[in-house]
Amino acid sequence: MADAEAPDRAEKIAGYKTLLRSVIERRPSGLRGRLAMALGKHKSFVSQITNPSYSVPIPATDLPIIFEICHLAPAERDQFLALYREAHPDRLQRPPRPVNAPHELRIALPQFETEATAREVEAMILDFAARTIRLAQHAEQTAAPKEPDKRRKRS
Repeated sequence: MADAEAPDRAEKIAGYKTLLRSVIERRPSGLRGRLAMALGKHKSFVSQITNPSYSVPIPATDLPIIFEICHLAPAERDQFLALYREAHPDRLQRPPRPVNAPHELRIALPQFETEATAREVEAMILDFAARTIRLAQHAEQTAAPKEPDKRRKRS
């Protein structure tokens, strides 16, 4: 029975990936790179999650970031979520973000004379942010655990 479900599930995954791919192809170039940066993944991951021939599912926790970066219209988002729920009926039952979800930081940029300048500045900010976050996470992981203060309190 599991063998019969596998092709059906792959077709359902291909459905929402096809929609996502068509949205990305209508957007300006560089969107895949920005999406990879925002997800903290490599561009090849974005290629896998937007290619209908790969049955690698899109993690539910990545959906809010994908929707924000790709600027899905409300109808596109609803259609995508319907296809996603059909392919993964149990995934969206869980909260899409962990309880200790990272907060969002928004930066207002001035209007630039050219779109190329705007894209370059945005890419530089995203790259700097991603590198800084990775550095901070690495520092936290390698930091020695603090020992509790063993001194007695004086009364």
